[in-house]
Amino acid sequence: MAVDIKNLNHNQLNELISKAQTRQTELRKEKVVKLREKVHALIKAEGYSFEDIFGQGRAKSRRTGPVAPKYRNPADPAQTWSGRGKRPRWYNDALKAGKKEKDLAI
Repeated sequence: MAVDIKNLNHNQLNELISKAQTRQTELRKEKVVKLREKVHALIKAEGYSFEDIFGQGRAKSRRTGPVAPKYRNPADPAQTWSGRGKRPRWYNDALKAGKKEKDLAI
C-alpha cells in the first residue's frame, strides 16, 4: 500500500500520522502479548510456574507510617521535625542563632 504523501494537505497528513501512530501502538501491544504467551509456555514446559521464576509479585512497601520526631523547637515545643525532608524554618533559625543540632534533639 503506497500513499503519495505529496498530494496530501496538512490535515490529511496529520490524520495519516495519527493513524500510523495508533497502529504502531497496537502492533507493539500485540507483540508484547505474544511474547508474554511464549514466556509462560516456556516456563510451563520446563515444569515451573511464573511465581517460581519471578517471585510473588511486587514486594510490599516498607512504609509503616509516620516517622517519630527527632528534633523539637525550644521556643515552641509543639513544633517538631523528624529529620527527613526540608528543614523547617525554626530549625534553620535556631542553628543560625548558635544552637547545635544536639541541642535541638529530643
